[in-house]
Amino acid sequence: MENQNPRINKGGPKKFNPYWFYAFLGLIIVSIYMFTGDDGPVETQWNIVRTRMLPNGDVSEITGILNNGKFVRVEIRLKEHKMHEYSDQINIRSNTKGAHFYFQAPPEWNGETSVAEAQQNIEEKQRIPLSYKEERNYFGRVLEFLMFPIILLLFWFIMFRGISRNGGGGGIFNVGKSKAQLFDKDSTDATKITFNDVAGLEEAKVEIMEIVDFLKNPRKYTDLGGKIPKGVLLVGPPGTGKTLLAKAVAGEANVPFFSMSGSDFVEMFVGVGASRVRDLFRQAKEKAPCIVFIDEIDAVGRARGKNAGFSSNDERENTLNQLLTEMDGFGTNSGVIILAATNRADILDKALMRAGRFDRQIYVDLPEYKERLDIFKVHLRELKLDPNFNIDFLARQTPGFSGADIANVCNEAALIAARKDKLTVDKQDFLDAIDRIIAGLEKKNKLISKEEKRTIAFHEAGHATVSWILEHANPLLKVTIIPRGRSLGAAWYLPDERQITTTEQMMDEMAATLGGRVSEELTFGKISTGALSDLEKVTRQAYAMVAYFGMSEKVGNLSYYDSSGQSEYSLSKPYSEKTSELLDEEAKKFIDVAYGMAREVLIEHRDGLATLAELLLEKEVIFSEDLEKIFGKRKNNRLEELGLMEPSQKNKEADSVEYHKFRESAK
Repeated sequence: MENQNPRINKGGPKKFNPYWFYAFLGLIIVSIYMFTGDDGPVETQWNIVRTRMLPNGDVSEITGILNNGKFVRVEIRLKEHKMHEYSDQINIRSNTKGAHFYFQAPPEWNGETSVAEAQQNIEEKQRIPLSYKEERNYFGRVLEFLMFPIILLLFWFIMFRGISRNGGGGGIFNVGKSKAQLFDKDSTDATKITFNDVAGLEEAKVEIMEIVDFLKNPRKYTDLGGKIPKGVLLVGPPGTGKTLLAKAVAGEANVPFFSMSGSDFVEMFVGVGASRVRDLFRQAKEKAPCIVFIDEIDAVGRARGKNAGFSSNDERENTLNQLLTEMDGFGTNSGVIILAATNRADILDKALMRAGRFDRQIYVDLPEYKERLDIFKVHLRELKLDPNFNIDFLARQTPGFSGADIANVCNEAALIAARKDKLTVDKQDFLDAIDRIIAGLEKKNKLISKEEKRTIAFHEAGHATVSWILEHANPLLKVTIIPRGRSLGAAWYLPDERQITTTEQMMDEMAATLGGRVSEELTFGKISTGALSDLEKVTRQAYAMVAYFGMSEKVGNLSYYDSSGQSEYSLSKPYSEKTSELLDEEAKKFIDVAYGMAREVLIEHRDGLATLAELLLEKEVIFSEDLEKIFGKRKNNRLEELGLMEPSQKNKEADSVEYHKFRESAK
């Protein structure tokens, strides 16, 4: 079978691996150390030589080693017929050559006199005179001189070899090479994703498919004088499928596809980013027609001159300047198209967004109901679903979810079903997965006192009651007093998928948010810290109504919202101190009105509030069907229209007997 990996050398001359040389050199050093015939002399002491070796006539040669005229050591060679007497100290076989013993000469040691005195008891013919030998260790001196440069070069080699590898090259001189990954028809690294795998982005796919069609059939456009856009920018919230759409382009277009991230251009070395940009476009021109995809381009395309802490010679700005030059440098119909993605288009440099560079912007928004339905169908292909499963229910249950969120829901549902040892994934698993993603993991073992639990129940019942009674508030799906994540209770609503919001709708939503605080005050005569997140939400909403949307009569039709994103670099407010006081007064007035609305609703339906709270304490989880039984049908009930009022089987069994008994006891 033919090797399909492009990284493996096919049939050509094999490259030399330097590690084989290092291994061979190490083997030679070990061999020299192990197989040398001389183990070297054994260290002894002068007293042993003076009292035993010399008086007994065991020494055949004694040599003093001198260095600069001073004794360094004294080496001793034994007579051959005397060596067996010292066999416990030396290896006779390996020490047949050279000295057998040595000792360090004591300070102020007089060699000739000391040796003569040690042999005065033996015959003069058998006495061994002390000879001298000057030691000159040239190798040691040279090694000592070269040791520091060798260590420095070794450190430099190891450090920069790792840096060059991370820089996308095989050596230090390749650090400025482009790190773009190339996908083409012969590459097997690319995941084969097509437009059939991308659901819910129909408008974006139309414009992207036009670019793919141009690369496949360029004469269809050029013969009529048309010019394809040089750059296409995909803009949208995180998780909406921008990168997935680019992968589909790589799978659909039978042209080379270069893929890299914006952060790949940024390095600690000056000039590396600009060098990589030049190398990227050089490769793209050689492979034309092709597509270059830069993910998260805001990492390198941020507006220039906004970094107060850096000089004008910032490395990131140099990289952006080179990118601007390259995008405007190649010909219109050269066949190189730049595809980029970001979720922060407001901070990109204006020069990058002008015509001739990124000519076209494609906004990839959060999916609507039909788009979510298509996305669910894609992600549910691999799941073993219950035969009676309704996909339409999931699409209606998840407004505001991105494509990544939907994929996460499907995966979490499968994990939950497996945790429960189920053979298929059913509706309840998906509901549990949605709850898990939105509110966090249940904490059933969290210790909560009875008084706190009662306070939480009335707090959540206040939210549910106000949202059910007020016409424009988001209808309640489910409310629970089981702690999840950082919250002690949670309520799920079905927000209306609308493009504009009126003052009445925002006021009803604020009143529903304040319903928990009002319920605590009416029931217990005191308030708690449990409304922190509610107060934070209504405060932001009230200030938005006054300062952004012009919904205050006193402030008038003014908006201090900056859609360009330039205000984040400004140190001053775009209005005076007097106007700031007016904004505070009007925001507080909106909150007070919403608080009064919630108070009026809960006073009017105090009995229903108490019944709902007691039901929460009993069941811990209640649904919209329970609210309908207590308060009656809701005005403008979109839950019935969307088919989301169907109670679960568990609720059907419980409601038939237990609920009516509970209602009678509550009365």
